[in-house]
Order: sequence, then C-alpha cells, then structure tokens
Amino acid sequence: MSEKKAVALKYDQEQSGAPKVIAKGKGAIAEKILQKAQEFEVPVFQNEALATSLLSLDVDEQIPPNLYKAVAEVFVWLMKSEQQAQLSSRQ
Repeated sequence: MSEKKAVALKYDQEQSGAPKVIAKGKGAIAEKILQKAQEFEVPVFQNEALATSLLSLDVDEQIPPNLYKAVAEVFVWLMKSEQQAQLSSRQ
C-alpha cells in the first residue's frame, strides 16, 4: 500500500491568479491535513496522481498551467458537493 498523501488548495476569486497550495504532506502530515478537513467538514477529493503532482509544489505556490484542468475538475466537484449539501440540509 502506498503512503497517504494530501494537498490542500485555496482559490480566492477576489485575487487574480490560480489556486495556491496551502498545505501538503505525506504520511503523518497527510493524516493531520485530512483530520482538519474532516473537523471543518471540508469535502475531500481523492486523486493520487493529482496529489503527487501537487506535492512537488511549494506551500503558497500557485498551481502551474499544466494542472489547471485537473484542479478545475476538483473545484467543479467541490461546488456540486456544496450544492448537494445545501439541498440536503433544506429537506
């Protein structure tokens, strides 16, 4: 089994530019990132290949253009997850 990996991204629509890596790690650090996501009810998207690519970036570094499409898919998934959660809470 491969070592657990996690990368947290932030996108600020107010500022120009691409999403940034705000936390990253493997093993125990990845576990802590995932614990915090769960604690704050942040949905977790699982894609090992994307995580591996993002781990090569520095914290506070914007994602490079070659990862825009893959990261955009994550943000679309996140928006859909948030919309479903809102619909569920209204019922």
